[in-house]
Amino acid sequence: MIEYCRRHKVPVEASAKKPYSMDRNLLHISYESGILEDPWFDAFAPENRAMFKLSASPEEAPDKSEIVTLEFVHGNCVAVNGKAMDPLGVMKTLNKLGGRHGVGRVDMVENRFVGMKSRGVYETPGGSILHFAHRQMESLTMDREVMHLRDGLIPKYSTLVYNGFWFAPERLALQALITESQKNVTGTVRVRLYKGNILAAGRKSPVSLYRPDIATMEADPTQAYNQGDATGFIRLNALRLKVASKVTGGKKATVKKRK
Repeated sequence: MIEYCRRHKVPVEASAKKPYSMDRNLLHISYESGILEDPWFDAFAPENRAMFKLSASPEEAPDKSEIVTLEFVHGNCVAVNGKAMDPLGVMKTLNKLGGRHGVGRVDMVENRFVGMKSRGVYETPGGSILHFAHRQMESLTMDREVMHLRDGLIPKYSTLVYNGFWFAPERLALQALITESQKNVTGTVRVRLYKGNILAAGRKSPVSLYRPDIATMEADPTQAYNQGDATGFIRLNALRLKVASKVTGGKKATVKKRK
């Protein structure tokens, strides 16, 4: 393939001298095969820094952190640092910001579609920031049970995407639920980037489900959450445990073996 590209003047970074393969798209770069097939090999060691294209190593990242704000509308990031952007602009900007601070390096042993395990090293600075910030926005705006349901289905959803079933009817059916879950995921998230880390630095939303006047432990219980309401709740939830305890006498049930 390298020779084909050379003959047809197709510019590629691949080289027969590199002891690994590299695939790049907007979301990430993946490195596989060659020396990386040994899961004990340390891809992030200083002597391997030349392999990476999108990110600085955390050790060489700036000593000063950087604040980045992301604005979401219905689950989609529409602006970075106050500047409106389309999805392409969002990813290109976050890749640059995250890469500068060593964010988004991943080393994993994963499972291929056909069954065998495969070791891969990735750079996804923009994707890592977007995922983290999106989760922060959801924590403020998404109902608990909707989040639990969504999280339970995400392994299936991601498997379909990973295995190439984007246009399959089951993916489209799941998408309807995912889209519905995002209708109120709107607001602003502030993150701090520092030496490979993404830290939450604030989140706000006009449709936030967080109510300080209810969540506070300092307010008058008659005006906010009444702690006494928990008494009946605890009794009802403990009922099955009391029944089980009486049946077993507080000990594990034993069955005598027949001779």
